[in-house]
Amino acid sequence: MRFRFSLAAGLALVLLSGSAIGQTNTKLPYQNTQLSIDDRVEDLVSRMTVQEKVTQLFNHAEPIERLGVPAYDWWNECLHGVARAGKATVFPQAIGLSATFDQDLMFRVADAISDEARAKHHNFVANNVRSIYTGLTFWTPNINIFRDPRWGRGQETYGEDPFLTGRMAVNFIKGLQGNDPKYLKTVATAKHYAVHSGPEFTRHTDNIFVNDRDLYDTYLPAFKAVIRDANVQSVMCAYNRFRDKPCCGNDLLLSNILRNRFGFNGYVVSDCGAISDFFTKMGHHTTPTSTQAWGWSLATGTDLNCEQSRTFLVNNLDSAIKVGMINESDINTSVRRLFKARFMLGLFDPDDQVAYSKIPFSVVGSEKHLQLSQEAAEESMVLLKNTGILPLKNVKKIALIGPNANNFAILIGNYNGQPIRPVTPLKALREKLGAQNVLYTPGCPIVPGVYVNQDIIGIENFFHMDNGKLKSGLKAEYFTNTKFEGTPKLVQVDPKIDFYWMKSPLNNLLVEDKFSVRWSGVIIPKKSATYQFGGNVKLKIDNVVTDSKGVALEKGKKYEILAELRVIPSSYTNSIEPSAILSWAETTRDYRKEALDAAAKADVVIFCGGISAELEGEEMPLVIDGFSHGDRTHINLPKIQEDLLKDLHKTGKPIVFVNFSGSAMAMNWEDENLPAIVQAFYPGETTGTALTRLLFGEFNPSGRLPVTFYKSEKDIPDFSNYDMQGRTYRYFKGTPLYPFGYGLSYTTFEYSNLVANETSGTDAPLNVTVELRNSGKVDGEEVVQLYVSNKTAKSEVPIVALKGFKRVNLKKGEQKSVTFTLNPEDFSTTNGDAKQIVEPGTFEIAVCGAVPDKNSLVKTIKLTGNTVEVK
Repeated sequence: MRFRFSLAAGLALVLLSGSAIGQTNTKLPYQNTQLSIDDRVEDLVSRMTVQEKVTQLFNHAEPIERLGVPAYDWWNECLHGVARAGKATVFPQAIGLSATFDQDLMFRVADAISDEARAKHHNFVANNVRSIYTGLTFWTPNINIFRDPRWGRGQETYGEDPFLTGRMAVNFIKGLQGNDPKYLKTVATAKHYAVHSGPEFTRHTDNIFVNDRDLYDTYLPAFKAVIRDANVQSVMCAYNRFRDKPCCGNDLLLSNILRNRFGFNGYVVSDCGAISDFFTKMGHHTTPTSTQAWGWSLATGTDLNCEQSRTFLVNNLDSAIKVGMINESDINTSVRRLFKARFMLGLFDPDDQVAYSKIPFSVVGSEKHLQLSQEAAEESMVLLKNTGILPLKNVKKIALIGPNANNFAILIGNYNGQPIRPVTPLKALREKLGAQNVLYTPGCPIVPGVYVNQDIIGIENFFHMDNGKLKSGLKAEYFTNTKFEGTPKLVQVDPKIDFYWMKSPLNNLLVEDKFSVRWSGVIIPKKSATYQFGGNVKLKIDNVVTDSKGVALEKGKKYEILAELRVIPSSYTNSIEPSAILSWAETTRDYRKEALDAAAKADVVIFCGGISAELEGEEMPLVIDGFSHGDRTHINLPKIQEDLLKDLHKTGKPIVFVNFSGSAMAMNWEDENLPAIVQAFYPGETTGTALTRLLFGEFNPSGRLPVTFYKSEKDIPDFSNYDMQGRTYRYFKGTPLYPFGYGLSYTTFEYSNLVANETSGTDAPLNVTVELRNSGKVDGEEVVQLYVSNKTAKSEVPIVALKGFKRVNLKKGEQKSVTFTLNPEDFSTTNGDAKQIVEPGTFEIAVCGAVPDKNSLVKTIKLTGNTVEVK
């Protein structure tokens, strides 16, 4: 980017790598690094025109060249690794990270992610790239409460419990934002504020009403925790309305609670398109014009609008300000907040003053980070059932069956980067036992008609005509535009369509390039079958566009093929490090017979099933049995998989069922009939390695469920009902399939000697101590959990509520004391005035390895003194 120097302003800017404004011969106050950030921000903003200010209030902030302010795109993602910006270490999906119940691990994972984020950002800036997904402001973590297993985005959260969510999020945010006394490492964003967790299909029109008890006891505690304990610098407001007002224009949420009550001092960003929902007929339609919508959102405290500015920056901006439709004071407030974040990131200071700018690019995908990803994956896997078959012993031959056994999608979940060294279960088990001892077949599609066992179409199948002769490979034409217009800049023969470009194939530069590629030639199958094609290219065979039904092809027959790729930057894809893939899967194989034949030859069956983020996720178009627009309509295992499991069970071979999903599954038949079940969630790029080590006892499983696994979605209220009554372990009165906090080990643990004072003051902390012994035969880690139950509350309260958890590593036979400190807030309730208070009364404290049951250690205590308000 070139900057115009303003002689009148006396600026002589020296641009440094990673810096927006370098040192100057004559420094203005905003360039003086010795001044406070507030003073520098005030000076810079005071020099801007109104038109310049408003261009800074959208996710793609325009450059202000006369002041040396470069373009900046605020939109970036790092839910479980730097996302949508090319290669990066992919850690377990957020729900899996939460299943570790490991706060220290959360910090270390986030610290690694922010290292990679810094390294990638400075590399982008050095290459003059300032586009979407290259900045340092990350829109994570998602700390919404996963109140219903049907929500497809629940995989992005830390589960159903507000305390667990808060504690895991606090350490994740600390790891992202760093501990430098002057600069932020990155900016974290707590989202989606507030009372937001599906359904996806109606999120732009939903108007949510919940009582103050559910609001303050369930939906808001995690937001309060990350503001109070992690000083999170950004909050994203949600799409839905809350009590008639859109969340991004809600004075109760944004002013009264977020800033005045919780003390938030950062900036608020809208979910993308949320302000348009104010005025569009397909949204809330609470205002008639975009100008009014934007003015409303600014006035209530939404500083940054994630949308295209052209929708809002109309010609009548000046008149809109004059008539009060948009308040210039509100503009100034928001611009100050946004530039303060950029200054706190060091984006206007020389690199030699910002330690984080020196993080080398070599950290991206480093061995240390890959090992950390494996550690997280191992801790995230939850052993749900084991009659003794695990760990596997004396096993020579395995039948590896199931649609997720070699499905890349189950490694990464959603909001992901491109993994450095992905390992599927098939790859890891073959490395462990040898390919000849792993009899693999997908067994069935993941759901009817969806085959995830895609293989890259090999070079033996592709040909093109050259001077009347058939030669290997496809003719490839690379264009410098996205419409295949003009003369291609590059023409070559590509042996197959399997590309990952770390730099542009047209100029070898790290730039956000717009280009297109057309491949043409013939495809000659080696086998007659019906093929379902996959990948990310638009495909025609014999001039007919292929679809999900598949195409019947004959062995040895020539078919004309035309494949096209357009590389265009968008909200969900980045043209930095683009890829091109053309794959296929046979749909006419007898997969069931393959599975039964494999089982007959094996000692044990490992069945990798479940679902994937290609079926559940954010606002998706898919509508089939069990799935609708990213959500789930029931929580059963897909019937096609369960039917195959039943057939395999009849063979008499022992089956270990490994379920991959971002949410709870009703595995009732499996629980009754199979000897072992592992819940894996979406464990990241080291999935296969971690799973193989678990199966063979190379580590002791210690993951715990961050959500309740119900027997049926019929056991809980309607998906659209946001009242907490009957939901989550805190209010569910039925019998779950597997309870919150549950998880087995290869060893056993004994709890004893629960000690706590029998009386305590309503304004005093309370210490609780328990003895824990590893009474089994192998070393292991236990997640010790502490729950509180209010027995004399005057209002409705949870049946039990998690208020403490600690991971404890014990050698076999070893015993340790574990101490928790409960604060008055841990005993609080919400009264009729929406205040959180601690009242004298009787409480039960339970310490155990899951939601309390008859075997838990329980202590009754009395709180005495006056009723106190918790701030």
